[in-house]
Amino acid sequence: MPDWFSASWFSYATLREFEWAESLFLYLLPGIPALFGLRWLFHNRSRQRLAVAFLARDLRTGWVEYLRYLPALLTIAAMGLLVLALARPQRVSQRVERSSEGIDIVLTLDVSESMLETDLAPTRLEAAKRVARAFVRGRPQDRIGLVVFAGDAFSLCPLTTDHELVQQSIGEINGGLIRTAGTAIGSALGVSINRLRESKAKSKVIVLLSDGDNTAGSLDPVTAAQLAQAFNIRLYTIAVGQGPAGGGSVVSNSGTAPVDEGILNQLAQIGAGQYFRAADTRTLEAIFARIDRLEKATIRSSRYREVQDFYFVYLNWAILLLLAAFLIKTTFIGNVLED
Repeated sequence: MPDWFSASWFSYATLREFEWAESLFLYLLPGIPALFGLRWLFHNRSRQRLAVAFLARDLRTGWVEYLRYLPALLTIAAMGLLVLALARPQRVSQRVERSSEGIDIVLTLDVSESMLETDLAPTRLEAAKRVARAFVRGRPQDRIGLVVFAGDAFSLCPLTTDHELVQQSIGEINGGLIRTAGTAIGSALGVSINRLRESKAKSKVIVLLSDGDNTAGSLDPVTAAQLAQAFNIRLYTIAVGQGPAGGGSVVSNSGTAPVDEGILNQLAQIGAGQYFRAADTRTLEAIFARIDRLEKATIRSSRYREVQDFYFVYLNWAILLLLAAFLIKTTFIGNVLED
């Protein structure tokens, strides 16, 4: 059976799926049964009631009595369908395609012993991990990688859009991940740059989070920042801790943890990025939120609208019902019903 004969076209749910190009015609629908009701009322009042034979009375009982109303009902239904056809039901499908030139980001986290200080609750490292997770969740379009460092540095997670893998890798970070003591900022930048140098992304970014006390590694941090600049990699640095600026120190429950802002500030300037200081968890969250705003990829949206008319479905049904009503009234079936 063709689609336009399907009974589902008469369902209320189907009508609600449509958009109506000429929706004002729908206001005519309640008037159709009202007009037929008035016609029936005036017709009955003007009709002379004559005595009928017992045989005729018998014929007008049962199902024949109800069939006499069939042509009128078919005509009402046909007119209703004609009104629906005039209202031009349309099924509109819209498709939005979004494309963006993603940003490649390497999160470079210090896991040295100084990051276990408790001036950021519960520790500097755990606070950094929590905020890094939230940062990753907010960058669904971007490839993100992960580098960790202490006295040495290595890539914990390659650049990937598999953010579940990134989140899992962040969860595995702990203070005992790298046995080599110290803080090798230059080496960490070198590993991060190696991940990004062949990237074809529109923007390449390193977010380095440390207490800034460079005490290990064979690569000078300033030289590493200059390499980042040469590869067009932007460098954001975040100093974590409550100690005084410029290589001062903060004494905590576990000992003395230097916080050197000077080197991190210098690295950010060379790397065409920005330097931030996070003395508490709330500030750290605000810093990552700001970096998130600064490094936004341009998303292009293309909207496609496809319109499919279905007025012919209701028009075909209306014609079919009108023909049926006409045939019933002009054939012997109509004669039986009028007797």
